[in-house]
Amino acid sequence: MSTISNRLPRTMPPLPKLPPSLTPASRPAPEIAGYTYKVLLVVAVLTVLYVGREVLIPVTLAVVLSLAIAPAVRALKQLGLGQVPAVLSAVVVLSMLLLGLATLIGLQAIELADGLPQYQSTLGSKIEILRETTVGRLESMQGSAGRVFGKLLDGGGDVDGRAGELSAGLRVPAGVVPVQIQERPATPLQLASQVLGSLWGPLGTVGVVLIVLIFVLLEHESLRDRFIHLTGGTDIRTATYAFNDAGQRLSRFFISQFAVNLAVGAIIGLGLAGIGVPHGVFFGIVTAVLRFVPYVGVAAAAIGAAVLGAAVDIGWSTMFLTIGLFAVVEVVVAQVVEPQLYGHSTGLSPLSVVLSAIFWGWIWGPMGLLVSTPLTLCLVVAGRHVKSLAFLDVLLGETSPLSLSEKFYQRALSDDAGEIIAAARPFLKTRSFAKYCDQILMPALQLGAVDLAAGSINAQQQQKLHHAIVQVIESLGAQADASNSRRRRAPVLDDPNIGLQLRRLRELQAGPWQGPLSVPPGSITLCLGASSLRNDLLTEILTRVLRKQRVDARSFSMDDLDAPAPPGAVPESVAIVFIVISLLEAEKEVCAQFVAKLRRRFPQATVVGMFSLHGEQDEKASADIGMDLTVSSFEQAAQYASARYASAADQDSAAGKRAA
Repeated sequence: MSTISNRLPRTMPPLPKLPPSLTPASRPAPEIAGYTYKVLLVVAVLTVLYVGREVLIPVTLAVVLSLAIAPAVRALKQLGLGQVPAVLSAVVVLSMLLLGLATLIGLQAIELADGLPQYQSTLGSKIEILRETTVGRLESMQGSAGRVFGKLLDGGGDVDGRAGELSAGLRVPAGVVPVQIQERPATPLQLASQVLGSLWGPLGTVGVVLIVLIFVLLEHESLRDRFIHLTGGTDIRTATYAFNDAGQRLSRFFISQFAVNLAVGAIIGLGLAGIGVPHGVFFGIVTAVLRFVPYVGVAAAAIGAAVLGAAVDIGWSTMFLTIGLFAVVEVVVAQVVEPQLYGHSTGLSPLSVVLSAIFWGWIWGPMGLLVSTPLTLCLVVAGRHVKSLAFLDVLLGETSPLSLSEKFYQRALSDDAGEIIAAARPFLKTRSFAKYCDQILMPALQLGAVDLAAGSINAQQQQKLHHAIVQVIESLGAQADASNSRRRRAPVLDDPNIGLQLRRLRELQAGPWQGPLSVPPGSITLCLGASSLRNDLLTEILTRVLRKQRVDARSFSMDDLDAPAPPGAVPESVAIVFIVISLLEAEKEVCAQFVAKLRRRFPQATVVGMFSLHGEQDEKASADIGMDLTVSSFEQAAQYASARYASAADQDSAAGKRAA
């Protein structure tokens, strides 16, 4: 013992220091506590939803139905009925409709059950055919393989003979009388109790729903005010708008879906009758009802109708026609009718509908599937108007979390020009290329400029960004065909000056002067930019915007005009000169000198400035420099040039008529 103690050091070595990120003092305790609280809150909510489903399901159904039939109650009150008569009338009408629907479904189901025995033989033979085709072949393969492996393991013995001896040893001995146990038939009282027991649960749920529905409708205004007070606090306007938005969306959703489901049920019923499937009315009603359950309901109705179609026909044609009928009707309704009818009334993305159906079906079973879409819609509306729940609108809503310009920038960083171009096509169908540049391209370029100034973009990302921007502008704003653009993509990344690269691509097609020099007087528009990468790019974009408007626009730099004029060039052919300036204070003196030079070279041309600044400062700056007028966007420049040349064309036409 003493030997061991002598070997130990007198003092313990110091413990290694923990990194600053792992020291207790540096741990964000409030942040961890906040995350823990949120996790515990989610667990508590899920527990309450699952444990209290027997109470929450009927209450939720009542609230959802109250939002759906509230417009009917308001309409009855406008006709002169009081609050209580209007509510009771609406609930009675709803109850009668549901009772009539349940009775019709029950009668059709009884009739279908009575007719099933006559289809039993046909259905049994087809099941046997399917079994022999699939499971039977697998069983035969397994039996053959078992016999082969048995012979190999037993040394080639008679496996079948030994199996027969074994089965003979298990036969029932002679003289044993088989006994069959039969239950005593139930009395009428027992049958009645069994029926009432099976119906008590659904009837009790329906009764609770109706009672809660009546009181919710009677206290509709009071409950609305309480909700606004609890959720809105001092911001009554936002809470009121959220409540009204949820009610309007749910009402439009239920009315539209009821109309669509009714039409689908009628089409399915008539189609099944035409195909030859009996009880088409029953399956039409079931289809209309089950379509309220997202995605699963129609599939369940189609399976039932297909099974009956297989049972009534010796062949398989009726079953396949039934499946085809459901598939065609559902595809047409889901892809054509519902998008046109619903539009954006719900505000839910398709993925959120599927996920909500899975979640609420897991929590509440079949009733959760029924109310999944309305509940998710309420969550989306809450996320749209309550800041603390904004993540719900991002996760479940149909609105994109990124703007069009942010999408452009994000795709450009990934060098995905194809997706940018595909996203731009719908925009350009209804709006001009100039508006696209103002609203999407320029904000995206501004995002890139901010990240570049902050050093957030590395060299590889800059290269991808340049490549994508060149491809997008060349595709959307160029006059070249696809073969030329494909052939000329090689030199795009050679120079960081995107504007110069785009200009060279046009010059490869139109020549060094970007068009003929022998043109009528007043038909050319020059686009000039101060010597900077940004101005060169804006100048080239402006040139392409104007050429989209059928304006003979040509882009040059200020240094290009110092060179001698080409042979055949006439100064009178230039009608408008656009000067693009992004940093006014830094370029003001140079621009003033350049404008004076332009005045001497093109005295008849109108000088137009395009600044990144706006408003009165632009007008004052343009007057100080000597410009005639100022535009602040590509769209304004395109409108001015188009109007100017249209006016000149009208004057020439009038002069020609007078001369004639």
